[in-house]
Amino acid sequence: MRTRRSLIALALGAALAAPAWSQQGTIDIIVPSGAGSAPDIIARIIGDELGARLKQPTVVYDRPGAGGIIAVMAAKAAANADTLLLAQAAVVTVTPLTYRAAKYDLEKDMEPVVAVADTPMMFVTNPDTGPKTLADALAAARKEPGKVTVTTTGRASIPHLTAELLAQKSEVRFNIVPTASTGQGIQTAVSGEAAMTVNGIAPLLPLVKSGRLRGLAVSSAKVLPGLDAYPLARDTVPGLQATGWFMLFARKGTPAARIAQINRAVNEALQSPEVVAKLAQTANYPLGGSVADAKTFLKKEQALWSGIVKSAGIQPE
Repeated sequence: MRTRRSLIALALGAALAAPAWSQQGTIDIIVPSGAGSAPDIIARIIGDELGARLKQPTVVYDRPGAGGIIAVMAAKAAANADTLLLAQAAVVTVTPLTYRAAKYDLEKDMEPVVAVADTPMMFVTNPDTGPKTLADALAAARKEPGKVTVTTTGRASIPHLTAELLAQKSEVRFNIVPTASTGQGIQTAVSGEAAMTVNGIAPLLPLVKSGRLRGLAVSSAKVLPGLDAYPLARDTVPGLQATGWFMLFARKGTPAARIAQINRAVNEALQSPEVVAKLAQTANYPLGGSVADAKTFLKKEQALWSGIVKSAGIQPE
C-alpha cells in the first residue's frame, strides 16, 4: 500500500516532469488549489487586473494537491520568467512545518510581491444548546478542562490552528477535533454535537444569518464591513487574532523594478470598488501595501503560525 508520503512524491514528480505550459509574453499565475476555489477566483480577479494595467495577457494555472507543494515546486521550476504564485496562508507558513516533503521556504525561495487579501475565522455554535458568548465557552471549559469540544476543518489547517490559538491564549484546555471536511465540522455545531466549530466566514455566514448557527466571535484585528454584528475574539481573549490570507510571489531573481511594477498594479486594483466587491463575494477583504510591507507581514505571520504549530505539538508527516 502506498503511503501518503509516497503519493505526494509521485505527484511532485509528475508535476515537475510535465512540459512547460507558459505562453510567450504571458504572466502565468500558479494557484495551489482547484478551479472555482477562493484562491483560483482571487487569482483570476488579480490576473484580469494585471493584464489590463500592464497590457500583458495573464493565464491562471491551478495546481492543487499535496498541501500546496505541487504548486510551489511548479512555480519555482517554471520556464516563464514572468511566473507568479498566489498562495494562501497555510501553504506559505504551515505546510513547510507539517509535511516532510515540503522542501521550501517562500521567504527565501521566491520574492514576496504583495499581500492581496484576507478573511477572518469565526467561532460559531448551535443557537439553542451552545454557549451564548465566547466567554461562556471559556467558562465551561475552565469548569471541565478537556470536555468542551471545538471542531475544525483538517489537521494543521488555519481553522484548526486558530482553535489551538484560542486554547493557547486563554490557557484553557479544549477538546479540539479536526474533522475531515468543512461540512462535517459545521454539522457538529448545527447538531449540537460540538460546543463550537471554527472556520472561515465564507461557509459560516449564510448559516449564521439563517439562524441555524450563532456567531460568537470573529478573529480579525478590527471590525470589518458586514461583520459588525459579531464581537472580536481578541476582545474576549487578548491575542486571539488570525486570518487566512493570500500573497503574491514572484520567482527568485525577478528584477526589483518588475516586482515594484506588479506591486503597484495590484495596489491600484485593490483600490477599485469593483475589485473590492468581487473579493467580498469570496468573503475576502483587500490588503495591499508595499513590497517591504509584504516582507514584514510574511515574517510576522510565519512567527505566529510556527509558534502555534510548535505549542500544539503538531509533528510533520
